[in-house]
Amino acid sequence: MQKNSAGNWSAFEVGVSTVVRTGHTGIPGFSEKGRDIYVENVIYQAVLAVADQPLKDTLELAYLTGQRPSSVLSMAETDIRDGVLYVRQSKTGKKLRIAVKGKLAALLGCIKARKGDNKLRVLKLIVNEELRPLTTSALRSRFDKARIIAAEANPELATEIAEFQIRDLRAKAGTDVVEKSQGNMRKAQKQLGHANLAMPNTTFETA
Repeated sequence: MQKNSAGNWSAFEVGVSTVVRTGHTGIPGFSEKGRDIYVENVIYQAVLAVADQPLKDTLELAYLTGQRPSSVLSMAETDIRDGVLYVRQSKTGKKLRIAVKGKLAALLGCIKARKGDNKLRVLKLIVNEELRPLTTSALRSRFDKARIIAAEANPELATEIAEFQIRDLRAKAGTDVVEKSQGNMRKAQKQLGHANLAMPNTTFETA
C-alpha cells in the first residue's frame, strides 16, 4: 500500500441503515488490535436507548463514520465544508473525506440545533450539557454508566453489553458496509482508512 500524500483525502458517502442480527464475530481487517467482536444491533440499541445526549451523539457519530472515539471527539464544525466532513484519524493521521448526507446529515443537523446560537458555543461537534467539549474521561464515565443501566434493563444481554466498547463500533461499521455492498470489502476498508488497500478519491456508500 502506498501512503496517501498529505493533501489526498479518501472519499465515501455515509447513509447507514438499521442492522439486523447476523451472528458475525467480526471480519479480518476491521477489528482493533486485540478485539474480535461484532456488536449486534440489539446490544448497540440497548446502550443507545439509555445513553445521555452527549454519549448518544458520540456513539452515533462513531458508527456512522466508522471512526475511533478519539477521532470523533476531535471532529469540529470547521471540518464540515461544502457538504463534506473532513476527518484526520487521531491514531494514524490518515485523512478521510465523508459526504454529509442521509443519517449523518440528520445527526449533524440535530447536533447543530442543540448547540444553538450560543455565543459561547465551541467548535467541537461533541459537547456536554454545558456546551463544552466532551473529554475522554467524561465519555468513558458516561459509557460505563450507560452499560450498567442497559445491562440491568436487559439481564439476558448483560454479558454482551459488558463486553461492548465504543471502539467496537468501528468494526461494526465496516462489517455492515460489507453486508450492504454484498461482500465488497474495499468499500469498508476505504471508510475505516485501513492501509491494506489504496484509497483513491472515489465516493461510495456505507451500509
